[in-house]
Amino acid sequence: MTHSLITRRKLIVAGGAIAISGTSSFVVPVRAQSLAPTRSMRGGSNNYLPGAPIVDRIGGGGFWMTGTVRRAGDGSALSGQRIQIWAHTTEGHERDPHSHGATLTDANGMFRLEMPQIVPAFGQPHGHLAYDSDDYETVFLRPVMSSASDTELEAHFVLQPV
Repeated sequence: MTHSLITRRKLIVAGGAIAISGTSSFVVPVRAQSLAPTRSMRGGSNNYLPGAPIVDRIGGGGFWMTGTVRRAGDGSALSGQRIQIWAHTTEGHERDPHSHGATLTDANGMFRLEMPQIVPAFGQPHGHLAYDSDDYETVFLRPVMSSASDTELEAHFVLQPV
């Protein structure tokens, strides 16, 4: 009985060492899952104005539109990507050119643009965002806020190369 107990201990210790070192043939390698591209949302392109200028802020500010941009497949952060933002706000309607602006993503694929407070249009407080450059397929988003008193709205893009 002592002999089998020692063997079992050696087996357990050896198995633990193999699992920790990752050299066991029983360990399945982790595989990155393919990240699916974001699809345009219904109504996302409403009142879109191509070529909105890159700005530091839209209007007087007070509300933040934030998010990320990643590449479909591997999920890599995409820097320098142009994101256009517009909304019905306390300072103007979605169709007004002064309610539109664009920003660029940083090295981590993140964007952030300040704008006036979004107010409900057609009963829903919502924003509009677009990726509309040449390297990836165009995507229009129309995220709805959970409350008209929210002061930030977040949206994420996963882009498919053209």
